[in-house]
Amino acid sequence: MMIHVTADVLLRTISDYGITGTLEVVSYYYMVCAIFLAFGYVELQNQHIRVDLFVQQMPRSAQVFLYVLACLAGLAFFGLLAWQSTLDAIRATKSSETIMSNFLFYVWPSRWALPIGFVGCVLAVLCNLMKSLTRWRAL
Repeated sequence: MMIHVTADVLLRTISDYGITGTLEVVSYYYMVCAIFLAFGYVELQNQHIRVDLFVQQMPRSAQVFLYVLACLAGLAFFGLLAWQSTLDAIRATKSSETIMSNFLFYVWPSRWALPIGFVGCVLAVLCNLMKSLTRWRAL
């Protein structure tokens, strides 16, 4: 993305002609993929934002219970997002979804980044849930 944008800026500066579609490619492909395809990895590394000020003060068993409850809620939430975004991606693919631009620009391929990212997040939440349960049993 950085190389693409830099090349576009340099070409516009030097020749007054840039790379056609840079804004569309960056907005609909690079950014969408950078955000949604990383969901699973971020969850697997336990790097999502958490506010656990009061949970840290609770006994270990209560912490595990709340974590399991949060994981179950996450599975339901990301599972529903994966389901709905898959339906939307199928619809966009069938209609060969495009956007209004100076040229024909297909956006339907980027729609698949969402269900892939959400499924990855579901798998990561499931993996973290299993890891936490096995660690808790070992204590």
